[in-house]
Amino acid sequence: MKIDVTDESLSLSPLPLKRPLLMVGHGTRDPDGRQTFLDFAQTYQTLNHSRPVVPCFLELTGPTIQEGVESCVQQGYTELTVLPILLFAARHNKFDVTNELDRARAKYPQVKFHYGRHFGITTGILDLWRQRLAKLDQPQPELAVSQLKGEASNLEPSTKQPLPLRKDTVLLFVGRGSSDPDANGDVYKMARMLWEGSGYKTVETCFIGITHPRLEEGFRRARLYQPKHIIVLPYFLFTGALVKKIFDITAQQQKLYPEIPLTCLPEMGIQPQLLSVLRDREIEAQ
Repeated sequence: MKIDVTDESLSLSPLPLKRPLLMVGHGTRDPDGRQTFLDFAQTYQTLNHSRPVVPCFLELTGPTIQEGVESCVQQGYTELTVLPILLFAARHNKFDVTNELDRARAKYPQVKFHYGRHFGITTGILDLWRQRLAKLDQPQPELAVSQLKGEASNLEPSTKQPLPLRKDTVLLFVGRGSSDPDANGDVYKMARMLWEGSGYKTVETCFIGITHPRLEEGFRRARLYQPKHIIVLPYFLFTGALVKKIFDITAQQQKLYPEIPLTCLPEMGIQPQLLSVLRDREIEAQ
């Protein structure tokens, strides 16, 4: 989803330096996920044309990190800001991206790289999810299962029904899953921070891959609280194969247990809060 870059909510801090920005995404074979990342980079570029914003990917698709660096070098730049567009400090951030930068340093010894931080847990991202949950407190359209794929805005329902109260609702927070325990721990921390003081019955944390508990187990645990409603929160920046898998499993679970309504929120997408975090990380790295 693209946003209006003229929106007042997109007022960002000015950049001290006009140094090129290399935005490194995880990478995906899913064309929708790839395009959303490129759109995110283009939106960020539109907010400030004083320096180039160069998107690239760590794996699975192109352009690669090496191709991104080469593009900057060909334009005559000798200093680059490099930011991992990743939520947590897992292996990709700690080792894989830095290994690629070491390769680039060997090829271009005249170039200086300023490597910034991943997104991490921020107030802006927490606020984004809180705003989405607050919208669910309003009467909701009576939708078909297509709402599970974020298509609710395309429907024109004639009736609206209130969802169960927060005290009768369980949050199911779904992380990507990592072999890095620090990253998995941060998923639990984020889920807890979102739940604290929210009024929801409880929050269960699970993962879509790599580690456990998996999403199906998360649903099983959530049902143990006998909720009247379960809200699924896919903790992903952009769409992709794994996000679509979350939607599919949620739809399957709704069919298996129709007595408990499920609401699956979409991934974060291109939002002012993420653009603000990105600007903060770019300034830090300068």
